[in-house]
Amino acid sequence: MSFSNAKSLFNVFDKLKILVIGDVMVDSYIWGSVSRISPEAPVPVVLAEKKEKRLGGAANVALNVQALGATPIPCAVVGDDLDGKFFLDRLEERGIPGKGMIISAERSTTVKERVLSGAHQLLRVDTETDKELSKIEQKSLLAHIKNLLPECDAVIFEDYDKGVINKKIISETIAEANKLNIPTVVDPKKKNFLDYKGVTLFKPNLKELREGLEIECDPTNLASVKSGAKELQDRLDAKMVMVTLSEHGVFMKDNGDTHLIPAHIRQISDVSGAGDTVISIVACGLAAGLDAKRTAALANLGGGLVCEHVGVVPVNRNDLAAEADEQNLFD
Repeated sequence: MSFSNAKSLFNVFDKLKILVIGDVMVDSYIWGSVSRISPEAPVPVVLAEKKEKRLGGAANVALNVQALGATPIPCAVVGDDLDGKFFLDRLEERGIPGKGMIISAERSTTVKERVLSGAHQLLRVDTETDKELSKIEQKSLLAHIKNLLPECDAVIFEDYDKGVINKKIISETIAEANKLNIPTVVDPKKKNFLDYKGVTLFKPNLKELREGLEIECDPTNLASVKSGAKELQDRLDAKMVMVTLSEHGVFMKDNGDTHLIPAHIRQISDVSGAGDTVISIVACGLAAGLDAKRTAALANLGGGLVCEHVGVVPVNRNDLAAEADEQNLFD
């Protein structure tokens, strides 16, 4: 499908529903100032000035999908605890459907708590479990996925290796989505890296590509990147492979075609959450019928935009539209 400008594409985004499967979490922040070292140990004493909790992990992907204008439907698991309640309350506040969520008495809600002074992170404390889902939880999650798939336009797997995504959930979801002609896109981690057989688009970063295939890959050598992407595409039988290369841009391999999209010069403040933005734009773009090259270019722009902000934030749709038109993306 062709689009004359970003507005015409985003008008299609407004009608999309995107199923987001993966590891959700709560991002917690404490901001403060440091003026002395503790007398108890050689560590700084932070005088807390501000505290905040945000939706994180796969939920940040959902926020990006929503920021683009589409409706995200998270399919995930939270604990039967205060942080799980906070998570579900925030979904409701933001108007994000919670019908795909499961509350587990056997798991804790993943929380990543960061202590910062100014823009500098001093400490991170993680509360989490990475154990596999129980058979009952797995059955329940798969039932939610299969019930919700027919109303969705794309599926995102957002894997953080916390145990919610496993081989059975991957294979059954992709098989069902392919029957319904629904595109599936993956933001992978190491544990399930080669389990996404038959996926529409697989999006590792350079580090994940190297570790997942156990190969050397030089981002300054296009032939090296092409070779790695082809091997991955062949092993997964994926229609597309998109590799994010940080300051070197993104590489997209479609059926026979390859595209290297250079990065744009920016004032980088924080790269956290950029991958969430990229995979959200990719899912919406493919669901809307945007071609592979322009999907990669738009995702490249969005990932760069969020890096200009401190902390994990969703992409700003108006800023993305302005940049896309400024770059003549749809010409």
